Amino acid sequence: MREILKQSKRIVVKVGTSTLTYENGRLNLKCIERMAWVLSDLVNQGKEVVLVTSGAIGVGATRLSFAQRPKEIKKKQAAAAVGQAVLIQIYQNFFKEYNQAIAQILLTKEEIENEQRRTNTLNTLHTLLELGIVPIINANDTISTYEIEFSDNDNLSAMVADMIEADLLILLTDIDGLYDKDPKTNTDAKRISFVPEVTAQIHKMAGQKGSKFSVGGMETKVQAAELCQKAGVNMIVALGDDPTVVHKIIEGEDVGTFFKARKG
Repeated sequence: MREILKQSKRIVVKVGTSTLTYENGRLNLKCIERMAWVLSDLVNQGKEVVLVTSGAIGVGATRLSFAQRPKEIKKKQAAAAVGQAVLIQIYQNFFKEYNQAIAQILLTKEEIENEQRRTNTLNTLHTLLELGIVPIINANDTISTYEIEFSDNDNLSAMVADMIEADLLILLTDIDGLYDKDPKTNTDAKRISFVPEVTAQIHKMAGQKGSKFSVGGMETKVQAAELCQKAGVNMIVALGDDPTVVHKIIEGEDVGTFFKARKG
């Protein structure tokens, strides 16, 4: 079943706040460095790679000494402005070590929903990929008031995967896939390896939101999977503490939860 993943040419990888940061909100530099190495290696293999990153508001909140993710829009915007600068500088430093060029793209819903702006965004993304550059995408929470827009980057990454007609979306998070019950409170919980279709039962299995610095939880990942399945994009949810799991996924190993695309 997973052999099809070996053929993935255009890949979107989304990394969440809970993967990028420690519980105290500070950046996990070791994880980010490995991410840069893994994605640079994929480009060297001839694959086209897009990284959708969370973390700007969480990192900015920590830099601004907030106790937790702010709730006021203006404070979210301020935290995003600080955090975006920190994140892209760190990504730049690590990707440079592997001689891999990157580009930053900040999106609002207008770039996806407005026909002209969507076309402009697609032209930019396609050109960057043709040039072998890794676009690093985040929601433009600095200027956005349309409730900090996508509400989570799981759905944003699914929209991006749909828009660029990706073969595969990989969501890296703090849990190694979808379980039949909450594994944090149930020792007999079992990982679900394969989901042919997102149903009401699958939605029910999804847990609650993550850390105090993050937004998404398993439910938003299931929502993203539903969008991907309809769009014909394969999707995997996997544990992101070691980004080399991306290599295992593309090699067809049984890790995470595989939501297979529906064709036609």
